[in-house]
Amino acid sequence: MLFNSIDFVVFLPILLVGYWSLNQNLKLQNALVFIASYIFYGWWDWRFLGLIFLSTIVDYSIGRELQKTDNHKRRKVLLYVSISVNLGILGFFKYFNFFLDNFLEAFTFFGQNFTFSGLKIILPVGISFYTFQTLSYTIDIYRKKLNATNDFLAFSAFVSFFPQLVAGPIERASNLLPQFSVKRVFNKAKAIDGLQQMLWGFFKKMVIADNCAVYVNEIFANSSDYSGSTLLLGAVLFAFQIYGDFSGYSDIAIGTARLFGFNLMKNFDFPYFSRDIAEFWRRWHISLSTWFRDYLYIPLGGSRGGTTLVIRNVFIIFIVSGFWHGANWTFIVWGALNGFYFLSLLLRNKNRAHLDTVAEGRLFPKLKEMLRILSTFTLTVLAWIFFRADSVTHALEILSGVFSPSLFKSFEVFPKGLLMLILLFVLTEWLNRDKDYCLMLPFAASWKQKLINTFIIAMVFWSIVVWQANTEVEFIYFQF
Repeated sequence: MLFNSIDFVVFLPILLVGYWSLNQNLKLQNALVFIASYIFYGWWDWRFLGLIFLSTIVDYSIGRELQKTDNHKRRKVLLYVSISVNLGILGFFKYFNFFLDNFLEAFTFFGQNFTFSGLKIILPVGISFYTFQTLSYTIDIYRKKLNATNDFLAFSAFVSFFPQLVAGPIERASNLLPQFSVKRVFNKAKAIDGLQQMLWGFFKKMVIADNCAVYVNEIFANSSDYSGSTLLLGAVLFAFQIYGDFSGYSDIAIGTARLFGFNLMKNFDFPYFSRDIAEFWRRWHISLSTWFRDYLYIPLGGSRGGTTLVIRNVFIIFIVSGFWHGANWTFIVWGALNGFYFLSLLLRNKNRAHLDTVAEGRLFPKLKEMLRILSTFTLTVLAWIFFRADSVTHALEILSGVFSPSLFKSFEVFPKGLLMLILLFVLTEWLNRDKDYCLMLPFAASWKQKLINTFIIAMVFWSIVVWQANTEVEFIYFQF
């Protein structure tokens, strides 16, 4: 089920009424969340509900066994079983054909040609997200940072929690799971706050992302027909498409969860205002970045040790992050390129130079800050070309077009209205960059402020109605 669908518009109010009608009965509320989550996911393809249930049973059982024993060898075996089952399922559905194709292609170097069409494997929506979520549970119990739960219903609801099930945020069990064990009371201020964040998420998705997608799809599909200027414009529009699409989903998910009394972690923090790549990765897809930091980068040694180890760890983390996004060399190159960007800062000890909000307490950034923001955005846009292109060859062709004399030709495609809308969007986000999200309006306010709030919300809602794309577009990250 898509957030931006009529189905969800009907589904959510019915669920909310039923949920809060249960008079804070924890078991019944958790049961309803569990059932609703399976309906939400099964709306896409009910056959893959078994995969979520399998992950749930495996990690719940292993968690309980880990809690019972202090035997180091047994604990390791249990952990490896959890990792093997979860990554095995993920690997088969997401990477089987990729590895098979590359394995067969390797034989061409030895003069052997094999043909195999591969298996017709459908990638389950959101498998990368809920796999990492359940893995963090068993790993934290293994590290003795978390106690296993004995409440199977609460754990099942945690794994399948519908707002963030298919595209995150990737929640830690230490944050979300305990919330299923605490009585939840309806809070009007939190509900309004959640609705506001949802509305802004819908704006980013349906107005910014979906309208950018129309031009991005055209330019990337016919890249050989366009000049360098238009190709660069297509890359910039994709940067706003993927940001509006993915952060928009996170806003809707976080806002929806808040309607039910749950607090999810912040997943985006105005990343395009970053002053270097390290800051960008602290602000982009925060739940994934911190997951890789805590469960891969630090266990590998992090930035401790010699230069060779540091370089190795950085490239492992970024290449794995790229590969997490999809079974294509384009994602691996995208990850490696970001690794190069990041490494240049880490080796100079500059990777934590910008931990504050840019131009904090000031309306305008300094010239130096502005140049850093623009340079970081440029590097990000160039990397996004690999993310969006059909192949590495396709990406290199687009880059060669961008870095050619045709860069200074006039645009063949120039969506003036959309660009003005993006500019207004950027300015609005800039003015609200110190908040959790852009449309975070004060609840306890004077009647004048309430009037202003009503006007702002009405304008955002009106813009969604007027500017939404003509077709229903799936969220980009559903494919990951």
